[in-house]
Amino acid sequence: MADYEVQQGDCISSISAERGFLPETIWNHANNFALKQKRKDPNVLFAGDIVFIPDKEIKEIASATDQRHKFKLKSAPAKLKLRLLRDDKPRADEKYQLIIDGRVLEGSTDGDGWIEQAISPNAQTGTLRLLDTDEEYPLNLGHLNPIDEPTGAMERLKSLGFTGDGELPGALAAFQKSKKLAVSGNLDQATKDALKAAYGS
Repeated sequence: MADYEVQQGDCISSISAERGFLPETIWNHANNFALKQKRKDPNVLFAGDIVFIPDKEIKEIASATDQRHKFKLKSAPAKLKLRLLRDDKPRADEKYQLIIDGRVLEGSTDGDGWIEQAISPNAQTGTLRLLDTDEEYPLNLGHLNPIDEPTGAMERLKSLGFTGDGELPGALAAFQKSKKLAVSGNLDQATKDALKAAYGS
């Protein structure tokens, strides 16, 4: 048993894969209850968070001797989920190409502008190419900070086009105005809920 300090770019999927666990084994462990309550999303952690890593359990299976037996190792791919917007409206049916760890994935956004693809839990970087417009975007996978952290809120606001001259209160005020919320420049619960809904996480 050991505690692991989260580094930038880590998520439960990558931490679990590195140690030979399924993500739910670590995320749902009783010793990680407080972390789970605080972060909510297993793939949005913050550098410095502490994740409890349990010991591996030895599983015994009764079987006949002098015979060959096959065992299948369970694994769980991570899911990349992105939403494309233009002027706050979904970019539906956009053809795209994802390059993740040298693997090329192709598809089209759905009617709400979403992309969903299964990827390796250890993937760190990638590239998104929009084939109809020749747009290209680098992806830093696992690097999104929690929405409760100022850096996490600002990352989401910037992605949605609210920069506030690089200052969080200004970006929040602009976002609040666009969503017809009370304009305070503070990350209150109503703003947090609206930002999470607009960003998707």
